[in-house]
Amino acid sequence: MAGIRFKDGDSIPADLVVMAVGIRPNTELAESAGLHCNRGVVVNDTMQTFDPRIYSVGECAAHRGIAYGLVAPLFEQAKVCANHLAHYGIGRYQGSVTSTKLKVTGIDLFSAGDFIGGEGTESILYSDPLGGVYKKLVIKDDKLVGGVMYGDTVDGSWYFSLLRDGKNVSELRDHLMFGQDHCGNLGHGGVNKAATMTDDMEVCGCNGVCKGDIVKAIREKGLFTLEDVRKHTKASASCGSCTGLVEQILAVTVGGDYSPATKARSMCGCTDYTHEEVRAAIRQNKLLTIPQVMTFMEWRTPNGCASCRPALNYYLISTWPGEAEDDPQSRFINERAHANIQKDGTYSVIPRMWGGNTTPAELRRIADVADKYKVPAVHVTGGQRIDLLGIKKEDLPKIWADLDMPSGHAYGKALRTVKTCVGSEWCRFGTQNSTQLGIDLEKAFFKMWAPHKVKLAVSGCPRNCAEVAIKDIGIIGVDSGWEIYIGGNGGIKTEVAQFLVKVKTDLEVMEYSGAFLQLYREEARYLDRTVHYIERVGLDYVKKKILDDAEGRRALYERMVFALSVERDPWVERAREGKLKHEFETVVV
Repeated sequence: MAGIRFKDGDSIPADLVVMAVGIRPNTELAESAGLHCNRGVVVNDTMQTFDPRIYSVGECAAHRGIAYGLVAPLFEQAKVCANHLAHYGIGRYQGSVTSTKLKVTGIDLFSAGDFIGGEGTESILYSDPLGGVYKKLVIKDDKLVGGVMYGDTVDGSWYFSLLRDGKNVSELRDHLMFGQDHCGNLGHGGVNKAATMTDDMEVCGCNGVCKGDIVKAIREKGLFTLEDVRKHTKASASCGSCTGLVEQILAVTVGGDYSPATKARSMCGCTDYTHEEVRAAIRQNKLLTIPQVMTFMEWRTPNGCASCRPALNYYLISTWPGEAEDDPQSRFINERAHANIQKDGTYSVIPRMWGGNTTPAELRRIADVADKYKVPAVHVTGGQRIDLLGIKKEDLPKIWADLDMPSGHAYGKALRTVKTCVGSEWCRFGTQNSTQLGIDLEKAFFKMWAPHKVKLAVSGCPRNCAEVAIKDIGIIGVDSGWEIYIGGNGGIKTEVAQFLVKVKTDLEVMEYSGAFLQLYREEARYLDRTVHYIERVGLDYVKKKILDDAEGRRALYERMVFALSVERDPWVERAREGKLKHEFETVVV
């Protein structure tokens, strides 16, 4: 990048451009009605516009020169406006002190007030680069006027209350940076954070809910679960970053009557049964269709919903492979079409390349298909596959037939890829033949449906070129055999796989890996990744099932082999046999 050019023709040289994009009030309607606007719709302290018969609140309103782009000020404005309209007296809105918390998974960032500082202010800094923590508090005239925190935002609500209330912090000056628990007159070390909060401290910034609102709802409505609190107060119902604090408030308020595990979560609003109870009923009563399950378990809604139908369909086919009826209409569109739908409505096709290996003949077929169907983009994926993007739905069966390659299942809750390095066959550092093992694993578990997507990787040595540490099953070659790791995830929140076992042979890798995958298939809740399943049941439980019980491990592996023996390649069914042809035909009205 050389610079940035503006609409008027001016330009500024730049190596990097950072855009801070917020909310801009839409004042078109107000201006057309003759209301005075200046950035937003200008209002007075009773939220009245230039025309006293018209009120304005929220992001579109400009009060004393400020247009707030946050939810909490909106609630404060709405209270004043409602009070005025209901003739309960003249309330006045005098502006809001705001705080923001970045709602990006894995990033904790909080800011409030003037955290830059200037003349007459002093700043207290705490920086721990290795620990990923940074804090800055700005004080003026013995009052906290601003602060910013990264990595550790647990005391954000407390700092914000000090700032908003204009409290004198001179006596807390020496301990202020260490948070509420370390300030003796406001809390005690080790005390539950919720217990030290005052009722006016904000808990949920998304919906402007204070601790007092939550406590009042819990006591007056007899609430005992997080879901109940969300339903009645909206706290924790948006981004979820305050969930832990809401649960603490529940525990403090209801005492011994509260336990996060006292009420297991039901599958969805259509039933009170949990995932585990539904799976048990399917297994014990040999239920084979979705209508049978819904009738037997007295589903509230006749046809279920978009949450429970895909889950039920998976539970049926994984419990009774070859016998249960697979319902295509209870699968997501990607799995129905066997291709990944893109944001423009077209699809992508990723043929399977066993262990990341391919041949000149396969590459020629892929190139010929790309030319024949004018594929807009051909992309090499991180899983060592080739992705054909921008394909029309009606062309999918013809493309599958022309490719004559197995499905990569890149669209499904299934085995996606087994990533490999070149291993001992080619690499001078390789200790084991990782490529061949990866091919064998992928061919063994091909067509495996699962609660969520599953990715494997095999590295020929501890240098880990195949990134096994962030795979559902990662296998590392060592001089004496193979190390198996489970529960890795390279998604939004990266999770490092945990060591399961060390084995000597390729056959042992196959058995242990297959047994773990079958245990996951049989016990995990639909849409749980392997890491979530392990978090729920515990790694010790998995080891007990896989390592300590040799007979049980072999039984799990045999059930996996049987389940896969009755599955068919979906591309073969559709491309060669013409099944479900109507799924891809254009509807003419």
